[in-house]
Amino acid sequence: MRSHTTSITANLCSFARAYHSSFSREKIFDDYLSFDLMGKDLYEKTGLLIQNKFQKETFGRNETLCSASIVHELVEYIEPIPLSRIAFFERELQSFAKKFEHIQYVICGAGLDTFGFRNENDNITVFEIDHPSTQAFKKERIQELEWNSRKLHFVPVDFSKDDMNEKLLANGFKPELPTFFSIPGVSYYLTLPVLESTINKIGSLCKAQTMVCLDFPDETTHKRPLTDRVSVLAQITERLSEKMTGTYKVSDIEAMLKRHKFTPESHFTPVDIQKAFFKGRSDGQRAFENVHFITAKNF
Repeated sequence: MRSHTTSITANLCSFARAYHSSFSREKIFDDYLSFDLMGKDLYEKTGLLIQNKFQKETFGRNETLCSASIVHELVEYIEPIPLSRIAFFERELQSFAKKFEHIQYVICGAGLDTFGFRNENDNITVFEIDHPSTQAFKKERIQELEWNSRKLHFVPVDFSKDDMNEKLLANGFKPELPTFFSIPGVSYYLTLPVLESTINKIGSLCKAQTMVCLDFPDETTHKRPLTDRVSVLAQITERLSEKMTGTYKVSDIEAMLKRHKFTPESHFTPVDIQKAFFKGRSDGQRAFENVHFITAKNF
């Protein structure tokens, strides 16, 4: 039995990418390695959690995952944010990479991200920051799959006791190289001051051109009816012991970035996300009404 685990919400995001890659005819993003990295056991366990309406430990050991039974939950609650987010982030990353001869890509809270193995650009070096337990699970899976990437560096960080910058430097990060930082799905669980401390660390570490990309829920998040799907998703994560507490005004996010000399560049509102990634879909999947994407640069 494995002694290392990943967060349930990280598993749900990875499951969303794996399921979408395998079954959707209208792909928002094709993360064709997600299923392999999760492995059959974790994939099915996560699928059964969805099948049982996110009630932990209510399903039997011999219960079988029926993919058709979870389509509604996936389309309505689980897939929209991680799929559109990774599509947006990696599009911005590739645009950034074209500007320089060599760049570093730092994923803060990488979870079961697969970019390090999908990356076909030798000029991009990847650093994955995450909790040591999550990375231990991921390394076990990579070893089992016999995957290899010389351009991928794991940076284990326990934020309760470790300094992110020190850990990056110890694992080969070069402050003098242009760097793209992504912060996927983290803001939902933080207050603005805690999120700002991460931006401050990035600003103080990097000596070259730097871009930051993050998603965040706006201030309408906790002002919606309990039956609204934004509220339902919040109830789901709380039921899974990963309560979403962070909400932000767009103006506060922009001001926070500017305080650390990052100029906001691209801001995708829910309407923009809908147009860019969900327009004309036949499955009814749509952008979340409270989620924004933003990029900011220091050059």
